[in-house]
Amino acid sequence: MGILSGNPKDKPLHYGEVFGIWTNLATNNGLIAAYQTFFNHTGDKELEKIIEESIQCMKDENKQLEVILKINGIALPPAPPERPVARIEDIPPGARFNDPEISASLSMNIAAGLVACSQAMGMSIREDIGLMYGQFHLNKAQLGAKLLRLNKSKGWLIPPPLHVDFPDK
Repeated sequence: MGILSGNPKDKPLHYGEVFGIWTNLATNNGLIAAYQTFFNHTGDKELEKIIEESIQCMKDENKQLEVILKINGIALPPAPPERPVARIEDIPPGARFNDPEISASLSMNIAAGLVACSQAMGMSIREDIGLMYGQFHLNKAQLGAKLLRLNKSKGWLIPPPLHVDFPDK
């Protein structure tokens, strides 16, 4: 048998895995609160659905992350309280996030989450942790694809300059 062979759940986490899991949980906690606020500000039903799906995805991740930290005796990061549901009409127009801003923020966070999952997969020596982050990555990629389609269909996508002139061969 090699080093750290056997059931990976019986093996210790290394400090990089601990930091990645703890940071992931802390980030999700903050994003859940932010997305609950975004939910109150959006008027687009399709975007509302993606926000709800994003929140549920992060809550599902958090359940798994919390179990791992607790089993390993690591204190959980603080979490802000749930945000109350508000009516969009009660938010003054100048104080509201608009739908393209909300969608852009979600897109940016999903892109950053994909990179973070890839990094966690790459540094993991416990197979169960690497596979868990592989699943998180897949879920984020699927959410990102839905959001990209929505951004394109609503005209919210602001692409970088497009290269359309090709040099003659």
